[in-house]
Amino acid sequence: KEYNIAEAFFRENGISTAGLSRSEVKAVYRDITTKSFTYGKTAEVIKQAVSGLEITLEEPTAEDLAAIWDRKVWMETLPKTGIGYRRTYRQISQEPPADIYILECYKDGSMIWSVQFNESLEGYTRTGSGTAAWAINITWSSAEKTYAYLTRIDDNGKVLWKERLDHGFSYEYIAAVIDNGDGTWAVISRGDFKYVCISQYDMKGKELSFNKTEVGNFGIWNAARLGDGYMIQIGSGVEREYARILRMDREGRITGDFSYKGDDCEYYITDMAEFGGRVYLSAYAVLQQEDEGARHEIANILDHIFEQKNMEISDEELTPMVRDNYTAVLLLVDPEVGTPETFYSVKGALGGKLSVTKNGMLEWDAESIVSTFFSPATSSFTIGGKCEVFRYTFDASGNLLGQEDTGEMTTYAR
Repeated sequence: KEYNIAEAFFRENGISTAGLSRSEVKAVYRDITTKSFTYGKTAEVIKQAVSGLEITLEEPTAEDLAAIWDRKVWMETLPKTGIGYRRTYRQISQEPPADIYILECYKDGSMIWSVQFNESLEGYTRTGSGTAAWAINITWSSAEKTYAYLTRIDDNGKVLWKERLDHGFSYEYIAAVIDNGDGTWAVISRGDFKYVCISQYDMKGKELSFNKTEVGNFGIWNAARLGDGYMIQIGSGVEREYARILRMDREGRITGDFSYKGDDCEYYITDMAEFGGRVYLSAYAVLQQEDEGARHEIANILDHIFEQKNMEISDEELTPMVRDNYTAVLLLVDPEVGTPETFYSVKGALGGKLSVTKNGMLEWDAESIVSTFFSPATSSFTIGGKCEVFRYTFDASGNLLGQEDTGEMTTYAR
């Protein structure tokens, strides 16, 4: 069983098993998935697997191999055209150990700048005034406060300023930064696990206003501008409210509260945008699962594998089962009442990012699931795979103008 899992891992990542014994294949698999990178054969395998990467004659360290492997796995998610980002980190040997976080910016697949952070880099977004990046300080005691940090970076990679948010909370993190389109940023943060906070910043890093609204113990998962206000997605993993959206004004007052559910499915919202006077919600629908436990989205599939397949299933059999479980959905919503006016759907796919182009069109990415593999020994996911990105273009009236295969790939892990 372990060899079959390892062989599937090799196949999924384009790694050849040529010249390796069964025990060596398993050993390399364990070395990579546990992030040890200490087994002698691993270096040779990774050198062969990472296309176009030149490695010096010196024997790479475990840290070098880990960084190379991360590039192998995640570099595919960068867009081939336009701006994209990649977040990495490295550890400094000291007591206690310290991590340096690195944000890399790419244009048309080539890196144009990188910036280091001493705090834990949590997110980033491109705006009309450069890149906004946000982080939190790393604490070693529950008595220490957790602060959020906001950084503005220009298009050449120069850090223009970094500001610490200090609103009297013991714990505050930034969930999103929104370009208001008027030379200011709206910072959406969560304070002490019960407040949704909206701060306004000018482009010199000065906080212009701050408001907080108590909503209870709900995380902030998405946010987008809506006219002079915002729509903010909140949710609780316990209560499974993954499709609840608050409409809020700049002062943090709630002016609408919407949720979306299907008779036989659950909706998971992945992105939001305002376009042509409507709210566009990118989401994916998952068939209603009988098992409400862990790995909730794929519970029925896992039950089938455990009960009917004795923990063994081929990639060829698994992939159509996973595809049948998902439908990418684009909802066009009336912003006043929150009711969907119409929708577009793509079977066998996940709803991806939304973006408004310079020529006034909306682009929606649907991530079509093209391959999967079963990996019960992996702690962070049980089914992994890859998705091919298809991009759909809409005009301001919500009419579908066309589609293209971008050639981009994203990862699937549940």
